[in-house]
Amino acid sequence: MKRSRTLLSAILAALAWSALSLSTLHAAEPIKIGMVVPLTGPIADAGRYGMQGAKLAVQEINAAGGVLGRPLELIIEDDQTQNPTTVLAFTKLADDKDIVAFLGPTRSTQIQAIAPSVLQAGRPVLIGGTDPSLTRSGNPWFFRFRPNDTYTARAMTEFGIEKLDKTKWAIVHSTDAFGSNAKSLFTDALKARGITPVMTEGQPNNSPDYTAVALAVKQSGADVLATFVTFEPDVAILARQLRQLGVNVVWLGSPSITTTTARKLAGPTLFGTYAVADFHPDANDEAKAFAAKYSAAYKAAPDFFASWPYDALHVLAKAITAAGDTTPDKIRQALLAVRDYRGVEGTYNFDANGDGLHGYNIVRNNNGNIVVEQRIDFRD
Repeated sequence: MKRSRTLLSAILAALAWSALSLSTLHAAEPIKIGMVVPLTGPIADAGRYGMQGAKLAVQEINAAGGVLGRPLELIIEDDQTQNPTTVLAFTKLADDKDIVAFLGPTRSTQIQAIAPSVLQAGRPVLIGGTDPSLTRSGNPWFFRFRPNDTYTARAMTEFGIEKLDKTKWAIVHSTDAFGSNAKSLFTDALKARGITPVMTEGQPNNSPDYTAVALAVKQSGADVLATFVTFEPDVAILARQLRQLGVNVVWLGSPSITTTTARKLAGPTLFGTYAVADFHPDANDEAKAFAAKYSAAYKAAPDFFASWPYDALHVLAKAITAAGDTTPDKIRQALLAVRDYRGVEGTYNFDANGDGLHGYNIVRNNNGNIVVEQRIDFRD
C-alpha cells in the first residue's frame, strides 16, 4: 500500500510539474515566425499542405518546451499565388520587428520577387524554391530546405541515361524562373554527356491548353520526356493531353508530378511516370514518423509542400537554441553551422550559400502510389 501511495505521489508530482512547465511556457513572450503561403489562388491546395506542416512542427516544438523557454508563434500571411501580393504579404510581416525569421514561398519566382525586401528586412528567410541562383546572388538571408535544381538536373540525367537507357530527350518547361533555369541546367547536363535534346518547349504557368506542346512531343521522335512544370493544374492538363494524343514515351519529371494535388488532378494519366522527389514517406525513419503524425492530424498524406516547412522550423528551433539568442546574425550563423541534422527530407549540412540538402530520391508512380526506385546523393 505504501509503495502504491509513493508511486501515485510521484505521478501526481510529475503531472503537476508538467502543467507548471506548460503554464510557464505559455506565459513567456513568444518567438514569432512569419510565414508567406498561398491560401487562395490556383495553388491554394499546396499552401494548405505547407501551413499544416508548419503548424505540426510548432505544436511539437512547443510541446517539448519551446525554444529558450519560449513558445513559437506562427504569423501567417496569404500570398494569393501572385508575385505582387507575395511582396505585399512579406513586407507586412517584415514590418513586425518582433518576427525573428520567416518561412518563405515554395515557388522560385515568388522568392525572386521578395528578394529585395528580404535583403532590406535583414532576417533569415527559410525557402523551398529550387532555382540555384536564389542562394548564389549575394543575399545572405536565404536558407534553402529542398535540394536546388543543379541536383535535379544531375539526378534526372544520371537516372535517365544510365538506368532507363534513354538518349532522345524532349523537354517541356514552365517559362517562369523555376522552369527556365531548370531547363537550362538540364540541357547543360545532357550536353556534358554528348546529348542534345530533340525538342524543347516552354509554356506559361496557368495555361489552359497543352495540345500544341503534346503534339510537338509526339512528332519529335523522343523516347523520353523531361518536364519542369511549376503548377500542378498545368501538370494535369499536360498529362491528359499527352495521353489523348497517344504519346507514350517514358516521362521523367521534376517533383511537381509527384505531389498529392497533381496525382489527384491527373489520376491514371500519371501512372508509370518517374520523377525526382525530395520527400517520400519511406525514404527514412524521420519521414515515416512525420507521415504518420501528419496523416493522423490532418487525415491526408503529406507531400514536399508540407515536409520542408516542417523540417525548416525544427532546424530553426535547433539553430536558435544553439545561438542562445534571437538576433538575426546569430541565428544566421547558427543555421550555417548545422551539420548532420536528420530531417524528413534528408540529412541537412548547410554550405556557405545556405543550401542544406544535396540529393534526391528517384520515384515511380505505380498505379497512383509513389515508390522509391533509388536515392542519389552528391558530395559537391
